[in-house]
Amino acid sequence: MKYDLLHIQGKPYVLVPLHDYRDLTGSGQDSELPDDVLDQISARQSHPIKIIRKFRQMTQSDLAEKSGISRPYLTEIETGKKDGSLRAMKAIAGALGVNVGDLT
Repeated sequence: MKYDLLHIQGKPYVLVPLHDYRDLTGSGQDSELPDDVLDQISARQSHPIKIIRKFRQMTQSDLAEKSGISRPYLTEIETGKKDGSLRAMKAIAGALGVNVGDLT
């Protein structure tokens, strides 16, 4: 494998593609989500719930109903305004068909 070496403020850093990083760290091994979804989650492009919800082709209303929580509460979780209770996160994970750990 060939990686790029960067220097930021005098410190060396290795630039590793996300899929290689996941292989090196073992993250995503237990997940049944495709690599492109895991890449989006790793890159923190959006909240993991939003990324997985869109991958599952669900609206916020669909997910909220299936999870048994309100859509406004789901919106607050997806936008980072609220962390979401453990009960809510378990319900959302169940509705999305993933482990709670995939949502954090």
